[in-house]
Amino acid sequence: MARALYIHWPFCLAKCPYCDFNSHVRDSVDHARWESALLADMRHEAEIAGSEPLGSVFFGGGTPSLMPPALVARLLAEAERLWGFAEGIEITLEGNPSSVEAANYADLRAAGINRASLGLQALDDQTLRFLGRLHGAEEGLRALAVAQQHFERVSFDLIYARPGQTPAQWRAELDRALGFRTGHLSLYQLTIEPGTRFATMVRQHAFAPLDDDAAADLFALTQDMTARAGLPRYEVSNHARPGEESRHNLAYWRYHDYLGIGPGAHGRRGGQATVRHRKPENWLEAVAAQGHGIAEDRALGLTEQASEALLMGLRLNEGVDLAALVARLDLPVSALCDRVKLDFYTGQGLCWQDGTRIGVTDQGIPLLDGLLGELVPADLLAA
Repeated sequence: MARALYIHWPFCLAKCPYCDFNSHVRDSVDHARWESALLADMRHEAEIAGSEPLGSVFFGGGTPSLMPPALVARLLAEAERLWGFAEGIEITLEGNPSSVEAANYADLRAAGINRASLGLQALDDQTLRFLGRLHGAEEGLRALAVAQQHFERVSFDLIYARPGQTPAQWRAELDRALGFRTGHLSLYQLTIEPGTRFATMVRQHAFAPLDDDAAADLFALTQDMTARAGLPRYEVSNHARPGEESRHNLAYWRYHDYLGIGPGAHGRRGGQATVRHRKPENWLEAVAAQGHGIAEDRALGLTEQASEALLMGLRLNEGVDLAALVARLDLPVSALCDRVKLDFYTGQGLCWQDGTRIGVTDQGIPLLDGLLGELVPADLLAA
């Protein structure tokens, strides 16, 4: 079972509305210092995690598509030396869809990147301004075209269920998106999280969120259109042609081991949870002092592991194999799932059971949070 490696590049070279730290914004970066620190962090992780080969590598964070291609190549070469690459490894670059970053794509492909994930988020300028994005729609689409020229696999994301959005509007936008014929799409409903700019705007009556029934109608429309286009949903918000699913994200959802290096990176390995120092300066200082950037490395209890595995796995169309989880964690089935409630919701058409595997149906996915609270025992949720 190949593991996943996440490499976090924290810097934005222009002010980004999503950065938590102004210190992430840089006019220049000491690439030699960062290369040395990232390599040290990676080597420390390899010493602990062992030599199981990597099935995926994901470069994420601020603007990883502005990383020097030579740095990307050196990090990949070291990762291959330390762990080895599984056949057909997926190496993804997360990028903002800007012309500046797109100019780097050819060299990044030569450095070893074979998949790009672009944050388009919308296909019109008015919505992009509402979402706080810095790129325009045409600039984003040009970046998408460049990505499709250089990378074997390309994904992009859109946000829907926006204030006042009608089924006709979303149908037209999604139909246009499907016309670009990428093998993967991430389609997220707009959510209003506490403490965010959107929450403040709602509180100030700047806009009213779409109501639940209208959002559910758009979700159903999304499933119908993507399935007809050959990109069925394989996770709550992710759609792909068969074989084009994100192998890196599947490692998270299937609760496989994943290793994280760089500021703020999280990881799971051998029942341990790791968290790197979040602020870049603190991470660099930690690497210099102790040879790695880990701020927290703690053992996960069996109930916490079970909770995480269920909460992640039930997002997938394939669901969760309870027998495999029992064997892995040495916990009884009764500790993992409330079978009485599972039978009830299966009868309601919201869940399904196939042997030892359980999951949530298309009808149940819009109610997923509530179903998880019912199916997963309270002591697991509290873990």
